[in-house]
Amino acid sequence: MNLIMLSTLLALMIPAIVLLAAWLLSARSYADREKSSPFECGFDPKSTARIPFSMRFFLLAIIFIVFDIEIVLLVPIPTIILTNDMNITLITSVSFLLILLLGLIHEWKEGSLDWSA
Repeated sequence: MNLIMLSTLLALMIPAIVLLAAWLLSARSYADREKSSPFECGFDPKSTARIPFSMRFFLLAIIFIVFDIEIVLLVPIPTIILTNDMNITLITSVSFLLILLLGLIHEWKEGSLDWSA
């Protein structure tokens, strides 16, 4: 019972000490308007919300998400090759990479990857 009380006391005291130290050691600077306002896609949040949204920014975000998911799906392939049937893994991996390559070619021909304009 004594050990449980000590563990509970430590579990409550350590976060309290960390929070107190962070509060005492923090730089006390007066926040100006720019630092205290949230950053929303480069727009000033205090201005009107009816300004046009950049489609290039949206496409960049979507392409980033697609390639992020692609990496997550490609990382386990070497481990799967060692544990499963080689033929099924090879066909699945090549099919996945072919779909990604076709998507990249489509984005390239569409002009989504051209940032010069």
